[in-house]
Amino acid sequence: MLRINDGSDRVELPGSSGLDMRTSVLCWLLSLSAFTGASLPPPCDSQIYCYGAILDHMQRAKFFTDDKHFVDMKLNSPPDLVLSSFHNLSTEFLNSMVPPAKLQEFLDQYFEEPGTELEPWAPPDWNAQPEFLTGIADDKLREWAGQIHNLWNSLGRKIRSDVKDHPELYSLIYTPHPVVVPGGRFRELYYWDSYWVINGLLVSGMTSTARGMIQNFLYLVSRYGFIPNGGRVYYERRSQPPFLTLMVESYFKATNDTEFLRAALPVLKDEYEFWMQNRSVALDVAGAEHRLNRFHVEAGLPRPESYTDDLELAEGLSEGLRDQLWAELKAGAESGWDFTSRWYIDAEGHNGGALKDTRTSQILPVDLNALMCRTERTLASFCRLLGEDELAAVYQQATARRVEAMEAVLWDPERGAWFDYSLLSKSKHLEFYASNLAPVWAQCFSLPEMGERAVQYLKESGALKFPNGVPTSLRESGQQWDYPNAWPPLQHMLIEGLSQLPSGEAKQLALDLAQRWIRTNWRAYMQHEAMFEKYDVNGDGKPGGGGEYEVQLGFGWTNGVALQLLQQYGASLTSAASRSGCDLLLPLVFTAAVALR
Repeated sequence: MLRINDGSDRVELPGSSGLDMRTSVLCWLLSLSAFTGASLPPPCDSQIYCYGAILDHMQRAKFFTDDKHFVDMKLNSPPDLVLSSFHNLSTEFLNSMVPPAKLQEFLDQYFEEPGTELEPWAPPDWNAQPEFLTGIADDKLREWAGQIHNLWNSLGRKIRSDVKDHPELYSLIYTPHPVVVPGGRFRELYYWDSYWVINGLLVSGMTSTARGMIQNFLYLVSRYGFIPNGGRVYYERRSQPPFLTLMVESYFKATNDTEFLRAALPVLKDEYEFWMQNRSVALDVAGAEHRLNRFHVEAGLPRPESYTDDLELAEGLSEGLRDQLWAELKAGAESGWDFTSRWYIDAEGHNGGALKDTRTSQILPVDLNALMCRTERTLASFCRLLGEDELAAVYQQATARRVEAMEAVLWDPERGAWFDYSLLSKSKHLEFYASNLAPVWAQCFSLPEMGERAVQYLKESGALKFPNGVPTSLRESGQQWDYPNAWPPLQHMLIEGLSQLPSGEAKQLALDLAQRWIRTNWRAYMQHEAMFEKYDVNGDGKPGGGGEYEVQLGFGWTNGVALQLLQQYGASLTSAASRSGCDLLLPLVFTAAVALR
């Protein structure tokens, strides 16, 4: 029997006691409803922004097309007064059901439009002629790169001092330094987005702005013990992929600022310990114990920013199963992949079903564990640099244990790649997701040939046949982290990973993928004068779609990835309409390889 340890106690999962898989999964769901259910805490402590009658009435009334609008609005009176006033209002009506007209009056009386807590901010270290532009050979791409560089000014935000003085009036979490936001509906700072934003800022030579953003994240770890998903109170019980250590690594490589590294290291250790204590499981497999990480949020109720979507999805479920589904959706949001077929486990225990079958916490993700592995190795290097040799050895040992665990649980030697592992079925999910190659990016594998095997897996997967990027998956689920969408961070992780492999074939493929992605971004900008959060692999310059909201403009991490690729490959990239020989032939060769298998 597989046993997992979530950091507090050991739990035995059904699946090997003679029951069939469908019965096992159903038993697991029923057991969850028995001891979790409504006992799960709300997303945060605010009775206005996270749970309670006001939130429920306002979101169900659908005054706004986007549920995030209401929970980003500012209060103009103390919360206790607003709560008391709403209580008095609701007692005037049967079953406390306040009619829409009265709700609108209440909204107008006590709430202000979102966005007033932030003011535009032009980064003072922005320079009109950054050095990296000189390395871009193509005139059109060089001009476009300058326009992307200009976007940092439009995405800069500073939090008004009133948020610090009166935090009870806002859902925004105060941070001391200005930020570069993603864009669109994402008005505030977001965690994993900021890794690529910061890298883009460093390409632009904006080290002071990048440092301030990192200091905000260090501040959040000091306050919460981890970094919330984003800069709003309704994100307080969930995080996102933990890139803080790699942010510091990027900054240190650009500045060699040892004193900043020394000050940051204790906080980086704290964040790492949070993930190991609260987001890890120990698996006994074939008599050996391995510890790997997962996304796991113990908070019930609908997500405040997607309240009505979550209500509708949970219709017909018992109270306990509703809360558990909502917790799993929050774990999906914590993963950054919200949402995707990747997190589905159907009643038969397979990687199938629909959004209602999201079971994020019961999956050990390849990319999260690759990130944790790279974090452990980076922490070891930081400790050595600062003279903490004993602690460096501890992190180095953790890295080695991680590689061993990933190869024992996630690596498939026959297919030549790593795959997410289901704690329910005790098996790998073998579908293609771009995350299957994350260990190549993290350089977390024991044998050099494993990296080259992963290149062959990618070539044979069918994911390279699209001229405008690598799709997130090959399954068209209607969710935004699936086919046909291609996302900037996944493109960059693939390209960076391939570029680090020793073979010329891998390096050439990295260049080819960089060319495809830059041309896709450039064409979209020429058509729409905008950068998008995601793109459609089937359309030249077509923005992506699907999911819970319209595709967003901005867009922080898209800008950062484009600038990194333009800096790295600027001498070779072209805006020309006709594809290069390599760009044209690779999909044909790879499609043929698949057909011959």
